[in-house]
Amino acid sequence: MSQTTEGTTPAAAASGTATWTDPFRAHNFKLMIQGVTEGHFIECSGLDITIDVDEYREAGQSQVVHKVPTITRYGDVSLRYGLTNRDELWKWFEETVRGEIKRRNVTIVLLDAQGTQPVIQWNLRDALPVRWKGATLRATAREVAIEEIVLSYETLARGA
Repeated sequence: MSQTTEGTTPAAAASGTATWTDPFRAHNFKLMIQGVTEGHFIECSGLDITIDVDEYREAGQSQVVHKVPTITRYGDVSLRYGLTNRDELWKWFEETVRGEIKRRNVTIVLLDAQGTQPVIQWNLRDALPVRWKGATLRATAREVAIEEIVLSYETLARGA
């Protein structure tokens, strides 16, 4: 089925129904810490929220199990990036290792297909680095050296 330039299929345009919107591409994103761009990463994973529930049966209604939401848990975010001489993330991690806890607000920004305009962002409030993994070094390797940092955070909000 072909699409018109406005994003509607010809059949939808003729009938006056909803327009089609292409999903965002996952390959253009960047990380901002306290509003400052810290770089572009090759992978971001672990953005998730889970709400735990307690189950109970009401007296006289044993066939019905009620579920009550309890604790909201936020998953740790793993960021993988090509090793460069920029060391802001390493310094932040080092401070945390020394006990100098500096929670920061972190924003992961998804960019449009051209990589120029933000389309969605995830705001991680009070984040801190909890894990660092160094690059695998191998004399016969031809690929880019990749480091990884894992951030834990208090809350997650999605915005545009």
